[in-house]
Amino acid sequence: MDVVHLELGDPLYPSALRIFFSDHPPKAIAIMGNLDILRQKKLALFCSVQCPGNLILQTYDLACDLRDAGVTVLGGFHSPMEKECLTLLLRGTQPVIVCPARSIDRMRLPTEWKAPLAEGRLLLLSPFAEKLHRVTTDLAQRRNEFVAVLADKVFVAHAAPGSKTGRFCRDVLAWGKPLLTLDSEENVHLLALGAKPLRPESVGTQRRMNAGQAAEEGSE
Repeated sequence: MDVVHLELGDPLYPSALRIFFSDHPPKAIAIMGNLDILRQKKLALFCSVQCPGNLILQTYDLACDLRDAGVTVLGGFHSPMEKECLTLLLRGTQPVIVCPARSIDRMRLPTEWKAPLAEGRLLLLSPFAEKLHRVTTDLAQRRNEFVAVLADKVFVAHAAPGSKTGRFCRDVLAWGKPLLTLDSEENVHLLALGAKPLRPESVGTQRRMNAGQAAEEGSE
């Protein structure tokens, strides 16, 4: 499948990127897959590299719930927990958006991505130039901002106090984005910042939102 480059002036270019990055929006974004997925309500998923054992189990269960509820999830899927979630999500039938912290031009695709791409339920996005093939700390930070801007809500399974992910959570709240996390003692610092607990009933609400959106689009 070919990579398509969506220029800043293209009418299909995500307006959220123009608004948030008003002074320096990406000049183009690289796309591989079904761009219609961007029209869905989207939940960004993040997790620190270090994640307590009990939160690993809860996040694993939540990923299954999100998959079964048909929630569109996007992220970089770089940390170990994020990778596990991506594996679970790709076993479902709902849309998934992957945003690597590098260019996707000439990127070697994992075998498990090929079928979802062909089925039109996987979308790869990157705001990075073709020459940027090596993941760096700076690119990862810019990618995380890119993902959060495109998302309707941001879920962080865990962010260790004082970590880069923890600082990112502060930024997300400062941008006015809804921030969700697991209701756990290990996340009490995120809840104190203003994050809201993501509970199973919230996933059910998202299922109803997706069904309502699909019904509206079908009636157009």
